[in-house]
Parts: sequence; structure tokens; C-alpha cells
Amino acid sequence: MQSAPDDLNFETLRDAYGSGVHPRNLIEAILDRIKGYQDQAVFITLLEMEQLEEAIEALLARAPRPNSLPLWGIPFAVKDNIDVAGLPTTAGCAEFAYTAESSATVVDKLVEAGAILVGKTNLDQFATGLNGTRSPYGSPRSVFDHTYISGGSSSGSAVAVAADLVAFSLGTDTAGSGRVPAALNNIVGIKPTPGRVSTSGVVPACRSIDVVTTFANTVSDGLEVQNVIEAHDPTDVYSEPLQTAKLADRPIIGIPTSDTLEFFGNAENQKIFEQTIERAKGLGAEIIQIDYEPFRKAAEMLYFGPWVAERLFATENLMKEQPEAINSAVRQILENAERISGLDVFKGMYEFRRLEKICKAQMTKCDALLLPTTPTSYTVDEMMEKPIELNSNLGYYTNFANLMKRSVVSVPAGFAPNGLPFGVQLVADSHADQAICAFAARLHHASGTGSGRTRTATQSSSISSKQTPSIQIAVVGAHLREMPLNHELTQRGARFIREDKTASNYRLFELKGTTPPKPGLVRDQDYSGDGIRLEVWSLSPDQFGDFVANIPQPLGIGKVMLSDRTSINGFICEPVGLLDAKDITQFGGWKSYQMSRQE
Repeated sequence: MQSAPDDLNFETLRDAYGSGVHPRNLIEAILDRIKGYQDQAVFITLLEMEQLEEAIEALLARAPRPNSLPLWGIPFAVKDNIDVAGLPTTAGCAEFAYTAESSATVVDKLVEAGAILVGKTNLDQFATGLNGTRSPYGSPRSVFDHTYISGGSSSGSAVAVAADLVAFSLGTDTAGSGRVPAALNNIVGIKPTPGRVSTSGVVPACRSIDVVTTFANTVSDGLEVQNVIEAHDPTDVYSEPLQTAKLADRPIIGIPTSDTLEFFGNAENQKIFEQTIERAKGLGAEIIQIDYEPFRKAAEMLYFGPWVAERLFATENLMKEQPEAINSAVRQILENAERISGLDVFKGMYEFRRLEKICKAQMTKCDALLLPTTPTSYTVDEMMEKPIELNSNLGYYTNFANLMKRSVVSVPAGFAPNGLPFGVQLVADSHADQAICAFAARLHHASGTGSGRTRTATQSSSISSKQTPSIQIAVVGAHLREMPLNHELTQRGARFIREDKTASNYRLFELKGTTPPKPGLVRDQDYSGDGIRLEVWSLSPDQFGDFVANIPQPLGIGKVMLSDRTSINGFICEPVGLLDAKDITQFGGWKSYQMSRQE
């Protein structure tokens, strides 16, 4: 292949790899595209081809067969407040920068799933802002008009996807940073429920509500990334065990009453929003009105309430020692934070709880809210003239979501006559992340906006709210990667998620007379060890049922406790299978035991 595909959606890339394209050729072409892109403010750190060669060789050594891992060979970028081992983390401030000793949990998961990191992207300094102009490394611009802002704080990450420089990227979201730049660049932004995706290795803005987000061309692509990175992380004190919630195929959708809608004079965006409401009705949604006023008041508290003080956590020393290194707009916000007292914090918490209770009552009337992602957009010059006021306008519909632990998907919805895109967001309950993706994908497809600057038609998504989320299963023996029965998973479309360990009170035995050889996993309350290594895979419910139906005795599927004390479906063994079985617990896992036999 002489060049990378124009559209870097996952299906196109997988087709290219399946037809014989080597990852090296594709990555070289993408690197050339990045270096030739007219906006050189998108990336802060770009890997050299020599570094990328090492990553490609490591991928091929682990998984030589194309598309044999969930994200095999798919190029991505991360916002530069997310650690990557051996690379600087700047958070948009050279004076703050440090070289990361290890990668953030999310980066490790993506690389393990086969994705190839090409660089780290620009951002509003310390992830404080929604506009993309608050960086000493330049201001990434809208892919449709370079006189306009790209949105922030995940500015570079959004532009990198919209300009087809990478297939997906990671951002972060405190006030809307994983959604506003998605809307302003005609791409999808998935903002998970706080605690669902690890923030270990991420420079915090407001650590208690920060989330890592995904930018992609389609909801289905973004959902694949989410399925890889979402998991309970014991190293993150705000991480939570995964939960699920459902959404009806014909959901009840709440929209703001007309008196609480605000577009700051942008009548064209208002018209597109009205068209989107009609589109949602055509897809089977029942539309009701809700009072957005308590949501708006709660949203104001993120920047004008006590949560501003939390932003000092990462910047306190820099504010004391080198305040001039901080962007003037960001510094103004942090100076306000220094004046917040302990009493102010509690007053703010009490007021927020009052508002949250009212908002929850509103949400009981519907399955999800349909809101503009951002009311309008501004030129870079306009934003520089009024950096605080206009930035606040951008977050009118986004700022409340993380405070209330909501799951959100932002999708493209249309274009104004001036050629600028408009996006909408579906806001649902905590842990409804995957459930809302089905309707969000249908809404995106029905808009006919395409994705990014190409504006080509999106593919119809096969996501079903009844089929998500998929079912995870822990395997410990012959179904592990590179083991003889792994094909029973891959042929059913199973996706490898991660490596993990059982809790300490498990033993592993080599079963007698099995073909191919298999182990049996047994929980022993009187035993304490280092845990047994395993792999977590994901299957659709139908394929999970088919897989389980073919498991031979004495093996079966039950609940296996992991090292973080959460439980997962996994292989267990009936006691009768342990007759004359060999205890191989000391090897720590089936692969280690098999290797010992070959020595």
C-alpha cells in the first residue's frame, strides 16, 4: 500500500491488514501524513519511525497473524497528560514536564490489545479549558476552518482523529473535554462513568471526577476501545467494579424545555438540534421535556464552586515557584482556587447535593437526555479576547455530567451553512455506557454527517442495546493464547481483554487423561499463595452460551475471584476431576508449567 486509507476506521484498517498490508507500511504512511498536516500544533511528542519499528516488531513477535488481537496494528494517540513510559508528560507546560517511568494503565491495556501508539497530543494546559487555545505548544484548530477553535482541553486528540492522522485517541474529561472537541470536529466522543476506566498514570485536573475518554470515527470503533480499557484497577482509588445498565430499543428521551435551551445566538445550531429531535423520533424514541435549569446550576459549580480548588493538586508547587509558566487564563482560575476555604467546600457540597436530588427526579422520567454537546463555536481571536466567558459558554451542557457520575456519548448531528459541525450528546445513568451506544450509533448514522473532515457516509452500526455489554470469561488453561483450544474462543469472535490473576486462595492442578492436556482451577479457603495467572476474554451472550455448552466434564463455568476481590465468570473444576491430579500451583499458571516441562 502506497499510502494510508483516507478513512482510518477500524474496518478499513482490518481489511487492509487482511489483504496483506504490513503494519510498517501503514505506520510509515501515517507518520508522513502527520508531518505534512497543515496544523503542526496537534502533537507535542511524535514518535520516530525507529521507535515505531520496535513497537511493530514487538506486536508481530506476540501476535504474528493479522487482526489476531482486538486492536491489532491500529494507530492511536494519547493526550499529553497521560503517561507513556520513556516519554515526557507535559500536561501542556514545559516547566512541569517529567519523563514517565511507566505507562498509564489505559495505555498498557491498549498496547497489550495490539494498538500502536504514534504520539502524544496537545491540550489546554493542565486540562483546564474547553477551547484548545491554552497551550504554549500552539492552538490546534478546527479541521473545517482554521480560524476557529478545535475545542478542548483534549484539542489535539480530537483533531488527530478528525484529520485521519490516527484511528482513535484518548482524551480526558472533567467538564466536557472529551465531548466538546468531538462535536467541533465531527467525530464521536465517549465519556464513561467516572470510575469505570482507570485514571492511574493521568495528571489530574479534578481527580475525584476525572475520566479518560475515547475519540473515534464511529460509535462502534469507540466502543471497541472502551471494551479494552474499562476494568476495575486496584491502583486507582477512584476505580469501581464494572456494572451494567439497560436502555430500551425505543427509549424515552428527555430534552430541555425551550426556556432552558441556550445557543448564545447561534440560530443555525438551534435548527440542527431541532432536526435531531425529529430524527430521534423517527428512530422510535419518545420525546419528553425536562427542566434543564437545575442541571445548568449544577454545571456552574464545576468552575465557580469548590471543585476549582481540586485543580491545585497537580499545580500547587508550580503556582508557588513559577506562576509565570502557567497560561494566564489557567492561572486566573487557579488563583481563584487558592481563595476557597474549607467552609466553602462544604457549602458547595451541600448545594450540589440539593441540585443533584432535583436532577435525579428529572432523570426518572426518561431513559436518557438528548442535549447539544456545546451550544456554539468561536474563532480563535474571539476566544483570546474573552477566554473565561466564552469558555464557560462552551460547557453549558457538559459540566454537570461527571459531578453526577453520568455516562455520555457525543455524536455528530449536522453542519451549519458556514461549514462548521454541530454535535449532540446522549446522557444516561451511571454505568449505562454501553447501553446508550446502540441508540447513539443509530442517531449518528441517521444524521448523514460522516466523520471528521472527510464527511463521508458512516457505516450502519450493528450495535444492539440488547447485546451489550458482552460477557467476560476468565480462562486458565488450554484456551489461553497460543494454546491448542484458543481457536474455540477466536472462532466465536471472542476478544482478548487483559491478563490478570486469581485471588490468593486458588490452586491449579494438571488433570489426568485429558486431550489436549488441561488444568483444573480450585478455590481453597485454607490456602494462600500468589494467585494463578489467567486471561480475560469477552464474548457476545449467544456465543458465550454456545461456548459453555461445549465444555466437557469435569470442567465448568462458575465465579472466579480475581486479585482485586471482584468476581468474574471463569473455568472451575468439579472435585471428582482432582482424583490423581497433579498439584502445579507453584508454577503460578498453566503456561509456566508447560514451559517447565519443555526444559
